Amino acid sequence: MMKKLIVIAVGFLLAWPVVAAEVDETLDAAADGHVDVSNISGSVTISGWSRNQVEVTGTLGRNVKELVFERDKDKITIKVKVPRHSGRGIDSDLHINVPENSSLDVGAVSADIEVADVLGEQSLHTVSGDVVTESAGADVVAESVSGDVEVSGDKSDSETEASTVSGDVALFRVAGKVNAESVTGDVVVDEGSFNRVELATVNGELVFQSELRKGGKFSAETVNGEVDVEFVGGVSAKIDVDTINGRIRNCFGPEPQRVSKYGPGWELGFIEGSGDGRVDISTVNGGVNLCRK
Repeated sequence: MMKKLIVIAVGFLLAWPVVAAEVDETLDAAADGHVDVSNISGSVTISGWSRNQVEVTGTLGRNVKELVFERDKDKITIKVKVPRHSGRGIDSDLHINVPENSSLDVGAVSADIEVADVLGEQSLHTVSGDVVTESAGADVVAESVSGDVEVSGDKSDSETEASTVSGDVALFRVAGKVNAESVTGDVVVDEGSFNRVELATVNGELVFQSELRKGGKFSAETVNGEVDVEFVGGVSAKIDVDTINGRIRNCFGPEPQRVSKYGPGWELGFIEGSGDGRVDISTVNGGVNLCRK
């Protein structure tokens, strides 16, 4: 099958800089194909639409070498190519429309990523920048090294992985399975419903205000920070909580006990309901609030 290819040359790294280039190009695409996007610096904004086309508009940095925009069968590739020893003048802002059932793979170094109205699986990665996306029943991986990560869902079941090293993670109305973590930052999960939850941070707070389904498994762990868990609709599980430097507040009834008569630390263990699920919560420096909504 012939490959359809569009390559937009926008200038090489010469002694004299060239002006930034405007982009406005379109390729026919599969209704449920795959779109692969790579942009070193700037921003990537992707929206789903009803057309079986991929459209790229925006601005390329003055020292960008070229934009590769090509189709190979059901895959569309969009890549900003820069000189090997690139420095300034490579910031590129891409606005991309894709068929709404597309799957995405987006990679960036110093760029924000924002996705809306895309129904397929998403794998979104940036080094320095924020990631903001929506999910609608397909798996999502959203990762940043230095930046915030936010995923908003429609309560359809999927598997969501969200992580950052320096920044906050916020998940709203996602459901199914979730793994969310930060090294320095807060992790918030709100308005969801889950079979499995794994939350972790080193320096930050963990906040969970969602449903844990029958037989579900929940774990939350932080080193320096509070853990605030409020189960929507109650919970049925074997529950274990421990903290070294911090109190445990439990509205389910049983009182926490000191780990040692002569040392710090509190622990709490009890069964709520039929105990068919599992809840494990721990923190080193911080308190734990455990309740139901």
